[in-house]
Amino acid sequence: MKHKVMLVEDEEALALLLKYNLEKEGYEVLWEARGGKAVAEVEKNMPSVIILDWMLPELSGIEICKMIRNKPDIKAIPIIMLTAKGEEEDKIKGLSAGADDYVTKPFSIPELMARVKTQLRRAPEPQDDKELVFEDIVMDLTAKKVYRGENYIHLGPTEFRLLRMLMETPGKVFSREYLLKNVWGDNIYVESRTVDVHIRRLRKALNEFGPDYIRTVRATGYAIDKNILGDSEE
Repeated sequence: MKHKVMLVEDEEALALLLKYNLEKEGYEVLWEARGGKAVAEVEKNMPSVIILDWMLPELSGIEICKMIRNKPDIKAIPIIMLTAKGEEEDKIKGLSAGADDYVTKPFSIPELMARVKTQLRRAPEPQDDKELVFEDIVMDLTAKKVYRGENYIHLGPTEFRLLRMLMETPGKVFSREYLLKNVWGDNIYVESRTVDVHIRRLRKALNEFGPDYIRTVRATGYAIDKNILGDSEE
C-alpha cells in the first residue's frame, strides 16, 4: 500500500505543487486547507506523515501540532512544519510544540521530498488490515464500529480506544499507568482508577452479547484473553 501524506496548507498554488510532487514520488496525498478541520482529518485518515503549515486559518500549525501530540491514537505521526519564519527562536518554538522537522520557506522541492522520506523511515508500513478480530468481537477501524457476532456494540471514544489497545495484543497485560498514558494522553490528569470505571463500561457493553474476555490482574491491570474468562484476579 502507498504511504499517506497529509498536507495542511492554505496556499492553493503551493499545495497543488506539493501534491503533484508527492504523488510523483508514489505517495497518496490528502490535502486540507483549514486549520480547524486538520486534526479531525488526521484522525479520520491516519496518515504516515503530516506536512503542516505554521500560518493557517482558524488554528495555527503550532496549535494543531500540540493537539495532535495530546491525542493517543495519532500522537506518534511524524510532523514536518512549514513556515516563513526563519528565526532560531521560531524554530525552537515549532520543535517544542512537537514537530519532528522544520522547513523554512522558500524551500526546494527535492529538499522537502528528502525530509519526507527521512520521516517515513520512522512511520509504520501502511497496512491492508482495516479491522481487528478477537473471537466473536470485530472492530472496524475505518468506520470506528464494534460488533459482537451480528450485534452492534455502542462504545464511547474512550472505551473504543481501550478495546483497540487490548485487541491489538491479546493476552498482554496492560498496567493502568500504561493505559492512562496511551489512551488518555500524557498531558491529561486523571486518576488511575478512572481506567477501572471505563473497563466496567466496556465490559457491560460487550458482555450483553457474549462471555467476558477481559481479564483483571490484581494490582496490575487488564488484558483480553480467551483462556481465562471473566473478571478474574491473580
